[in-house]
Amino acid sequence: MTNVVVLRGRVNRPPVEKVLPSGDRLASLDVTVPPNGGASRSEAVPLAWFGAPAWVAGIRPGTEIVVAGRVRRRFFRAGPVTQSRTEVVVEHAALLRHVTKCEALLRRVAQEITDADPGVTAPVGR
Repeated sequence: MTNVVVLRGRVNRPPVEKVLPSGDRLASLDVTVPPNGGASRSEAVPLAWFGAPAWVAGIRPGTEIVVAGRVRRRFFRAGPVTQSRTEVVVEHAALLRHVTKCEALLRRVAQEITDADPGVTAPVGR
């Protein structure tokens, strides 16, 4: 088993970049994914992107992107209460208008899936 998620959606707020106490850079943004399958309405998905490339700072609301990563649930203290947040940690991303980069991203994810379980074949094509 492997934890892999691929999303295509529109950025719904500008990225917020911060430097963590460890010195790591983190970009946070949300992507709205249109309904598909059994969903009846769009869903906003929070993204966390460690060491995001410089081009991420230029992303504006409405920009369509494709991201691949993993789902994680983290816990944190908010005053006297422990809360949790589920988010996607971005490992690869591309602007949707860059078709070649999006195709390469999907091939990379398919390869990661097959590497994790050699019995699985995951063809990706047009």
